[in-house]
Amino acid sequence: MGKIILKKVCVDIPVYNSQGRSLKKTMMGIATGGRIGLTEAGKTVIRSLDNIDLQIAPLERVGIIGHNGSGKSTLLRVLGKVYAPSSGEIKIDGKIGSLIDISLGIDGEATGIENIYLRAALLGVPKKQVDRDLQSLIEFTELGDFINMPVRTYSTGMHLRLAFAVSTMISPEILLMDEWLSVGDNNFQARAEERLNKLIQRTNILVIASHSRALIERCCTRVIWLEHGKIKMDGVPSEICPLYFNY
Repeated sequence: MGKIILKKVCVDIPVYNSQGRSLKKTMMGIATGGRIGLTEAGKTVIRSLDNIDLQIAPLERVGIIGHNGSGKSTLLRVLGKVYAPSSGEIKIDGKIGSLIDISLGIDGEATGIENIYLRAALLGVPKKQVDRDLQSLIEFTELGDFINMPVRTYSTGMHLRLAFAVSTMISPEILLMDEWLSVGDNNFQARAEERLNKLIQRTNILVIASHSRALIERCCTRVIWLEHGKIKMDGVPSEICPLYFNY
């Protein structure tokens, strides 16, 4: 089972060489959506998350919405343990899987097969599982003989198909996503969505940041609306989506 608890979590991101004109600081504030302040040492910081209190229970499907710079990606990275909170407490029970950067660890000089093993190792997928699923994974990518060629020879679409296939081998209790993955042509996208849905079904908790109302309403049981690093609203999609998307 999975469970997530955040208590008064703040994330301050330092900005170096930013002690210039006040106009520059103002524009930074508009661009980031965060709140700009100074540390005791006089360094500029942007508060990307501000006193976040949040509990996510097993079997919840949570959509994160908000304008660019509202803190959606920062929240995902805190949950993925990429960012440590500047203050507050965070408790996460359960194995975390992230589809935020599916190309992480892909080596352009290595072959497709070599990259399957490399990426799988980074994701914590056992080698025995990769050995067992390798042939079906290769068939899913539709790379043919290119699977034995260096990834640097791949087109962008081929690269994404390989990265997507191996990244969705995971079976986490908590799945983090930043937007819905769209890879390949229409035929491949249909198979990719089916594979993604199967991954979500075997996941205990889903947290996905998205700008898509249709996706949020279709996939999520709960919506959290972030604004300037704070939770503005938290409720069911039928309540939150009309307010946010008509905002």
